[in-house]
Amino acid sequence: MIRFLFVVPVVLIAASASAQQVGHDACARDVTRFCRPVINDGDQAVLACLKEHRARLTKACDKILTEHGQ
Repeated sequence: MIRFLFVVPVVLIAASASAQQVGHDACARDVTRFCRPVINDGDQAVLACLKEHRARLTKACDKILTEHGQ
């Protein structure tokens, strides 16, 4: 039982990291293309930039933003 309780959080953390990587991969080209000037300003600045360019984003990046309530 103790082993099970230890494994569950590790699996959840790995799944979360994997989901973040998918989002990063989907939007990497769009960030480079549209948001290069704000990359060093933090995640919120990049997210705001992506939202400003929403109509020009790739379908994959737009889908990731939509799935995350953005």
